[in-house]
Amino acid sequence: MSEGINLSKTSLTLPLPKDTWLVKVKGRLKYIGPAFIVSVAYIDPGNFATNISGGSQFNYNLVWVILWSNLMAIFLQSMSAKLGIATGHNLPEMCSKVFSKKTNWFFWLEAEFAAMATDLAEFLGGTLGLYLLFHIPMIYAGLLTGVLTFLIVYMEKYGQRVVEWIIGALVAVITIGYTIELFLAKPDWTQAGMHTLIPSLPNGEAVLLAVGMLGATVMPHVIYLHSQLVQTRNKKDYTDEQKRNHLRMERIDIAIAMNIAFIVNAAMVIVSAAVFFRNGMVVDTIEQAHKSLEPLLGPLSSGVFGIALLASGLSSSAVGTMAGQTIMKGFVGLTIPINLRRLITMTPALIIIALGVNPMSALVISQVVLSFALPFAIVPMLWITSRKDLMGSLVNQPLTKVAGWVITSVIVGLNTVLLYLTFTGNV
Repeated sequence: MSEGINLSKTSLTLPLPKDTWLVKVKGRLKYIGPAFIVSVAYIDPGNFATNISGGSQFNYNLVWVILWSNLMAIFLQSMSAKLGIATGHNLPEMCSKVFSKKTNWFFWLEAEFAAMATDLAEFLGGTLGLYLLFHIPMIYAGLLTGVLTFLIVYMEKYGQRVVEWIIGALVAVITIGYTIELFLAKPDWTQAGMHTLIPSLPNGEAVLLAVGMLGATVMPHVIYLHSQLVQTRNKKDYTDEQKRNHLRMERIDIAIAMNIAFIVNAAMVIVSAAVFFRNGMVVDTIEQAHKSLEPLLGPLSSGVFGIALLASGLSSSAVGTMAGQTIMKGFVGLTIPINLRRLITMTPALIIIALGVNPMSALVISQVVLSFALPFAIVPMLWITSRKDLMGSLVNQPLTKVAGWVITSVIVGLNTVLLYLTFTGNV
């Protein structure tokens, strides 16, 4: 009798077979997260301004730019993740191993300037969100944005997974916000779908705006950061097969997160076209977009817009701070307390707010700075991922190398055009 009871207890504690669907799903879900942190850079406040302007001026004509920008982003973020998985190090750390000390100090300095420019744009977005929603004076809204960003980044103390959940929740807020906007705007879906698949540039101004939308999409700081974020799922004793499996799972993570970012960005253009272009309004500022939505679609729409902008500013600002840590420690081995570093990077934004500088002008300047920094992230990454002695079995294949350099040439070329147009007063 006692033997029967013992057997029964034993049977109750047997683990689930490894091939059950529940175990498989759990195994895949543990890899979801890093790309969602990265995706925030693709729906930051700078994207709000550019996408809204594009839709209000050119209707649905530039939605295809969002699609192609997203495809390039998927490729580059996959490269960054692959580098981190194959080497067990992030991109700045690998640069410190393969380049000279002087080169790495140069990389670090330009990356820090880029991080400050990124923080400027994202910090201003959070500040504008608080200002538009609660009518808090800009300088106090800026200080409150800083405090909220500190709190988000502080949660990393409890593990990266906690931050992933927080950022994921903020991305969900942005996504839900623009889903509501789409529902209220009642766009012409046939036109939107057609212009997603068929490229069109009505005039020279459209070319300029398309360059701005594409050139400002890929952010250097998240190329650095993604190679670090995958390390929490990486193990130094992984076999080549385990690394390939990790990369497959990370590509799924990237596909999900980046396509959510694509939907949000496309929704921004589509809503702007359906609301502003339809009513003959050209919108050049985020504040104008917020004010104009209420009389056209009602108070719910303008409130949802403000909430989405706030979520975008806070989440992207926190991600910028995380990227700054990776950059500083990786290139030159410096470790500065995160609160001090955050205080340093938010200071330029507070100064701009205090001086009353137009936030949109500051956004444009920040994008120009980023256009300088982008090649210094992409080119070393592609060079390292093409070296078999560093990447092993995950080294870039010939077709991948060609695709990588073509995409790099397009992005760098468009950023150069954007830079030229900015300094010649055409943007």
